[in-house]
Amino acid sequence: MMNWDDMRVFLAVARAESLSGAAPALRMDPATLGRRIARLEQGLGAALFVKSPQGYAVTDLGARMQDAAEQAEIALGRALDMGQAPSAGLSGQIRIGAPDGCANYLLPQVCADIQADNPELEVQILSLPRVVNLSRREADMAITVSPPQAGRLTVQKITDYHLHLAQHRDLPDPADRDALRGRAMVGYIPDMIFDAALDYLGPLARDGVHLASNSVSVQLQMLRAGQGIGIVHDFALPFAPDLKRVLIDDVSLTRSFYLVRHDADRRSERLSRFADLLLAGLKAEVARLEFNPDPGRPD
Repeated sequence: MMNWDDMRVFLAVARAESLSGAAPALRMDPATLGRRIARLEQGLGAALFVKSPQGYAVTDLGARMQDAAEQAEIALGRALDMGQAPSAGLSGQIRIGAPDGCANYLLPQVCADIQADNPELEVQILSLPRVVNLSRREADMAITVSPPQAGRLTVQKITDYHLHLAQHRDLPDPADRDALRGRAMVGYIPDMIFDAALDYLGPLARDGVHLASNSVSVQLQMLRAGQGIGIVHDFALPFAPDLKRVLIDDVSLTRSFYLVRHDADRRSERLSRFADLLLAGLKAEVARLEFNPDPGRPD
């Protein structure tokens, strides 16, 4: 007879489409997962996956079972929520997916503050150089820089944030945009920009990107090495006091963060309470860090 633990294993493999991809979240090794799936299929007398060197793809039966199991997962989550009184602290595990700028410079403090008030809560931050796949339940909610246009999702705008050109303090300031010619530009690897809103440099990089990374945190360290100039989040500058903004009036960008959730999770009081705390915390943290991104230099 199948139980929820079997379904949990099945769902993890179905979403990850591989044993190795599902193993970390389940804290099992791939070989054990393989045996669990084989035992489950044997009990059903039917295949749930098509196995290949590329991974595990659900069969038609597997797809139908995945839909039903996900509905059961949602219902189980709601049942657990009922056990938490509104006045009680949050508990359990919540995973947030976010682009690495937000994940590195904003979420750690915000989540630490939430967790400090809710010691039974386990918060996980998933930082990926791509859009987090909520349909595969890679996370309970995601922060994005553009609102998704498809899927059964709930989207809330969190706040605007600002970006400017920055460079090491020891370098001479460029007089204007034309003075950027011949300077080493720091930015994203062009073919790895996964959202048009992240194409910060645009025409400024007409001579190419000389120092590139798919991570804004790595880009920040490249700028701190002292050889380039690039676009930096204002909220990240307090973490790099050896950098300064330049051409502030000529180059100024505004972008936005959005909180994206499964539409079905709107019924989860626990996740909704956490989302409210996250929204308020992120908005306040952006405002705090952007208040004076250039220490020692009046804005």
